[in-house]
Amino acid sequence: MDAAMESAKVSAKEVQGKLRAKFDKVPVLQQAEDITKVPKEFLVLGGGALSLILLFFGIGAGSLCSIVGFVYPAFKSFEAIESQVRGDDTQWLIYWTVYAFFSVIEVFVDYLLYWIPFYYAFKLAFLLWAMLPQTKGAKFIYDSFLKDFLKKNESKIDAALNEAKRSASSITSAATSSTGTKKDE
Repeated sequence: MDAAMESAKVSAKEVQGKLRAKFDKVPVLQQAEDITKVPKEFLVLGGGALSLILLFFGIGAGSLCSIVGFVYPAFKSFEAIESQVRGDDTQWLIYWTVYAFFSVIEVFVDYLLYWIPFYYAFKLAFLLWAMLPQTKGAKFIYDSFLKDFLKKNESKIDAALNEAKRSASSITSAATSSTGTKKDE
């Protein structure tokens, strides 16, 4: 029994050492460790556990999903724009197309999604699957469904967007004229 306990302790120390080596490369974690006097691997473990608990109980889950769905993809999109490689641009354009499509659907069925248990956990898993280059989930959805749907309805979508643009322009003109301001000013 004692040998098994010692073996577990040694294994835990090895894992902790490997994590420390990886986390040493992140300056923010070093600063957090200096301020709190808590080892950075415990800070990351605690932060991850707290995030999972919050996600599990739905507290702040919508915000967490929005952060995950925006921050990493936005940064990777920036990197793709700045790089000379063409393939990564396409990957992130496809991700944003899929993300926008599902966001529009989510707006209309939000009141139903509220009643689905662990909806935000599923959404987070979906976002990770869609965005990660290892899984290429967004490309799968785009190639197997979305591309054909958008091509089939392209003229209808363009007409709806043009109508929305005309409506917005006329509303803006009416609001501008009713307030007495001119475009020149």
